[in-house]
Amino acid sequence: MTILTTPRLRLEPLTDAHFEGLHALNLDPEVMRYITGKPDTPEDTQMMIDRVKARWAEWGYSWWAFIEIETGELIGAGCIQHMGRDRALPHEIGWRLRRDRWGRGLASEAAQEMARFAFEDLGAPELQAVCMPDNAPSAKVMLRLGMHSQGLGQWYDMEMAVYGMSRADWLALHPPGTPSA
Repeated sequence: MTILTTPRLRLEPLTDAHFEGLHALNLDPEVMRYITGKPDTPEDTQMMIDRVKARWAEWGYSWWAFIEIETGELIGAGCIQHMGRDRALPHEIGWRLRRDRWGRGLASEAAQEMARFAFEDLGAPELQAVCMPDNAPSAKVMLRLGMHSQGLGQWYDMEMAVYGMSRADWLALHPPGTPSA
């Protein structure tokens, strides 16, 4: 399983060892506002971890815990998976961050490294992301990453704003041999 690093974060494949930090993250109604609309129960968090562990085993990628290097704390989570959780569909990037770490560029930092992994390590031809149409902070991260709006679409039983970028878009912003962060 792949560990990714950025200047401030270590992205570790999500496991049972992350339950406490992940559940605290998923318990915050503001964090979950644009994800499920409600805080997770302990069972919800465990089901997420179980699903993620199975994807790591099957696909070799899924969700990472964002561990802040300075404190060693789990401060977020993010993924490379497939749209609609269907391997026949394009790769998807997503993230969530602890509220006390919002506005510090950490989601963008993690997203940049996860996108690098998708394009350079997995060879993904494209990468998409979705957010609720009124989730401006997440949309800003998508735009900062170099994604473009692709309109609205029905994903995860909700109408979502869809963003995307191609491998060519990524390479234009990050020519081979240049650091991604």
